[in-house]
Amino acid sequence: MNDLLFGVDPAEVSVPALVWAADEAARRRLRLRLVVAVPPVHDRLRYDALGHRTALRIRAESALADVEELVRRLHGPLPTNSELVDGAPATVLMARAAEADLVVVGSRRLGRAAELLGESSVVVPLTARAPCPVVVVRAPEHTEVHPPTLVVGVDGSERSRDAVAFAVREAGLREARLRAVWVWPRPLLAREDTEAGLSERRRLLAESVAGWTEQYPDTDITQDIVRGHPVEQLVVAARDSLALVVGRTGRGGYTGMRLGSTVHGLLHHADCPVIVVPSGTPGERDGNARGWAERPPPVEPDRPAPG
Repeated sequence: MNDLLFGVDPAEVSVPALVWAADEAARRRLRLRLVVAVPPVHDRLRYDALGHRTALRIRAESALADVEELVRRLHGPLPTNSELVDGAPATVLMARAAEADLVVVGSRRLGRAAELLGESSVVVPLTARAPCPVVVVRAPEHTEVHPPTLVVGVDGSERSRDAVAFAVREAGLREARLRAVWVWPRPLLAREDTEAGLSERRRLLAESVAGWTEQYPDTDITQDIVRGHPVEQLVVAARDSLALVVGRTGRGGYTGMRLGSTVHGLLHHADCPVIVVPSGTPGERDGNARGWAERPPPVEPDRPAPG
């Protein structure tokens, strides 16, 4: 059985993230793998280190037991597996992400420096490097809104097409509507803001979602082009949604650059779970070739104006 990996934070267990993970594991018929890491102790004198490490382990064991009990209350016979592992949380979860279909973590809403440099930070390292989609839950999904809607950010690139592929299947699982949103940044020069430019983006957006209606005829897929900054407009678009799905946008460099500024901003500001999909995400871990479907060549994405 394939796994959905949930990272347990012993300092502050995220109940919304755990509920999301348990529900998703049940929907996808995956085993829920609960992992808590006990980080190394570096900032203590030798005589105090053992006691501090023991306290960390006791706290981790207690958090894991609480999480197991809540999962039993939520889903009863849902297959689960629990691990308590020594090591830095991001390193521990990254090693296990290679065997997972999906990773789910909560968010402590740390500042940028703490996320990039803190040993206990997992959100940025995981979303920047994990080989499978990562779900970051800093706010509960909006299940009270009807019809239920997922939002996927589209820019015509190959990575956004992988995000569309994931989002279509997720919408199908949830019997939700899918809203594909292309954010067109405002140009530096007024003459660049033309009707021809709008028509071209409509065409590219249609190409990005082409074929999915036939494969998922019961899923309503809408297409919208909005003007403005990608982070601001996607946050607005996903304000009442079940989740916001985006492709991982960064290239090389340090971890934050690998994640991309748009995704990093969404992780801080979106009022719903954010699902970050790496390029080449497999549809299923059953030996099939990577990727969800044959897709046309990527088109050049819009870039926000500098400044």
